[in-house]
Amino acid sequence: MTDVFTEVASQPKPLLWYGLPHGYLQLDLDPPFERVVELINQVLGLPDELRDHVEQVVRFYTGVVGMLNAQNVLGCAMGLHPDESGGFASSVLTISVFPASGVNAKLVLASMAGTAADRPDEGMRPLELPCGTGFLAEKKRRTTAPGVPPEGKGTSLQGTVWQGTVAVTGAGASDIVVLQLVTPAVDMADSYRDVLLGVAHTLSFTDPALMAAAEGASALQDSASVDAIRNDFG
Repeated sequence: MTDVFTEVASQPKPLLWYGLPHGYLQLDLDPPFERVVELINQVLGLPDELRDHVEQVVRFYTGVVGMLNAQNVLGCAMGLHPDESGGFASSVLTISVFPASGVNAKLVLASMAGTAADRPDEGMRPLELPCGTGFLAEKKRRTTAPGVPPEGKGTSLQGTVWQGTVAVTGAGASDIVVLQLVTPAVDMADSYRDVLLGVAHTLSFTDPALMAAAEGASALQDSASVDAIRNDFG
């Protein structure tokens, strides 16, 4: 886990913080207009033989951003890690927030856990985190592979992915935070489960900078007390 905490923006202050694991790159879900214009100009300035390929990537990026924003996703990071065969394994980490207006968020989570008990394939179990109580669920499922369908075939390829989900709510919080990690490297599910749980344990509804400042002030106070005792007793 890196020492840098990612700040999920909301108005007027960030709603939550979480640590971003090594090997993950944060995706900008709200790029400034100037950056978008700059990107378009860069694409237009490319040679003809490259422009079509880059345009496809840009369209894919904008489509993904639009989809994530429509699904209450506040943070998204793309992961790339070496695998046992000498290649690389990819994954996507998302953080979403769902309001539980007018109801107790903990009761909602308990209800979700009870419903999932009828689906043992999801491996749901309770989870105690520093920020609150929640649950972990995981499953393997079939999904559409990204990219353009192979030439001559009208349908996209299908693939199997491992999907891990952590849902949690903090003390007195009215929102449910959902962390989800998806990877096609199903044989590395144990490792990716550890990554997901590692992120979940860094999740905080309090600014880590404020907590660090408070801990620093407490340490200074304790040091001053020790010095005073030493002075009193020689």
